[in-house]
This record gives sequence, structure tokens and C-alpha cells, in this order.
Amino acid sequence: MHSAPASEDRYLRPGVQTAVKVLIVGHFAVGKTTYVGALSEIRPLRTEEVMTEAGALVDDLAGMNDKTTTTVALDFGRLTLNDHLVLYLFGTPGQQRFTQLWQDMTRGALGALVLADTRRLSQSFEVMGVLEELGLPYAVALNEFDDAPRHELHEVREALDLLPETPLVRCDARDRISSTRALISLVEYLMTLPASRLRTSGAHDGRLEHV
Repeated sequence: MHSAPASEDRYLRPGVQTAVKVLIVGHFAVGKTTYVGALSEIRPLRTEEVMTEAGALVDDLAGMNDKTTTTVALDFGRLTLNDHLVLYLFGTPGQQRFTQLWQDMTRGALGALVLADTRRLSQSFEVMGVLEELGLPYAVALNEFDDAPRHELHEVREALDLLPETPLVRCDARDRISSTRALISLVEYLMTLPASRLRTSGAHDGRLEHV
């Protein structure tokens, strides 16, 4: 069970004016549960189950010898960025068979942070494709595993065929500071988009200006 930070505050700050739903997405075993757990200021909600032999037949466990559990519904956490803005983080299952579930979870979301692994970059295409079909803006964060090869960001951008304006950053899902920076890159990107690109149900006023 994840232990919340010692400074845990269960209640929103009195001055919070804008609440935004953000998805944390990515392929199987890319670190979404770890990421939400590292950032959440409240005890995160997790729906992890022990992996079975049946699951091993359909889930690619190459290079994941120490992975014994998997998310079957969602991870949920909360992060207050400043006195006015709070983010609700929804981590999604990564396996292809759960795609319909996290498509439903995009309802009300203002944007998504895609976690990617340089060892398995090709597995990010389907995730980004679904987001593009749904018209949900996103940023990409490379979760740098200890044994993962390092590439220049411009090389990764080219490999993923990202648009010039799509943010691409590095992070360590275990580290609160770098994970926060990755999320801020998404929020800053969303702030540059016209209101017509944002889902108005993602925040109570549909905008992120002046937060």
C-alpha cells in the first residue's frame, strides 16, 4: 500500500478556483501507477491485481521480470499546482484490451500526459492515435528507466512523429520533482490552446487562463 506524503492534506485549499481532470496514459508497464503515486498529495486510489498465467499469454512482459501486478481499472490522485489550480490525475490501464475503458475515461478530461519508454517506443503509437482520434491534447514524457537507452529528444520526437508544438520532456516516475515538471509542461501547453481545442467539461470554466 502506498504511503501518502507526511504533509497530506485531504481537503482543497480555500482559494482553489479551477479543478482540471488530466489523464496519465501509456502502454503496459510504462510506470503510470508509480507516476500517480509519486505525485498525489492524497493517498492514491489504486486498482491493481496480481498478474496471472492467463494474463501473461496476452501481455508483453519482455524485460519486465519484476512486474507482478497490473492496473485493471484506474489510478486516481490529486495534485494542487498553486493556490488556484488543482489537478485530478486519472491513470489508465495500459493493455490493449482496456482501450475502451480509458476511452470512456477521457470524458471531462482537458488533456493527457503520455508516458513513454525508449525501450518500447513503438507501443506508444496506439495510445497517441486514440488521443488524436478523440481530439484530446497531450504532452509526452519519457519515463527514464535505469536500463533504458538514452536518446536525444529531437531523435525521439522524430521517431514518435510528434508535431512541433507537442511537448516532449524527460522524467523519472519515481521522482516527485521531475514528474511535476512533466505535468507542468502539459498544463503550460494547454494554456496556449484556443478554447475550441479544450473540452469545456474538463474545468468548471473550460479555460486555464490566469491560473
